[in-house]
Amino acid sequence: MTRLVARFWVPFVMVVVVAIAALTVARLHGVFGSKMYRPDNGNADAIIQFNPKHVLFEIFGAPGTVADINYLDEQAQPQRVGGVRLPWSFEIVTTLTAVLANVIAQGDGDSIGCRITVNGVVRDQESENRYHAQTSCLVKSA
Repeated sequence: MTRLVARFWVPFVMVVVVAIAALTVARLHGVFGSKMYRPDNGNADAIIQFNPKHVLFEIFGAPGTVADINYLDEQAQPQRVGGVRLPWSFEIVTTLTAVLANVIAQGDGDSIGCRITVNGVVRDQESENRYHAQTSCLVKSA
């Protein structure tokens, strides 16, 4: 009997220690709030979209100027419009909380300018006067 106890006491102690550790960890999980959070979807109010933003891109230049224009749409995806006669404008109406407004234009004339207006307020305006002028306007948070 002594020989049997001498041979299996270490594995027995290991099993007891692992069982006690598992029970302790299981109880600590309940104490520190690691349970899954499940929001109550039944009481959620519908989100009503309101107060839309009006972002207006404008490119202007000498009469008869033809320009290539690149801008970011409301999802911040690049868009290109080629061979447009100036003046040119494009309006985005959105209810997103923030819009990155960026417009770049290069014309075949000697003068070109851009303007970004958000809800009637001019947020950026640039102009260039040189051969095949290029301009850009950027509003990081419209």
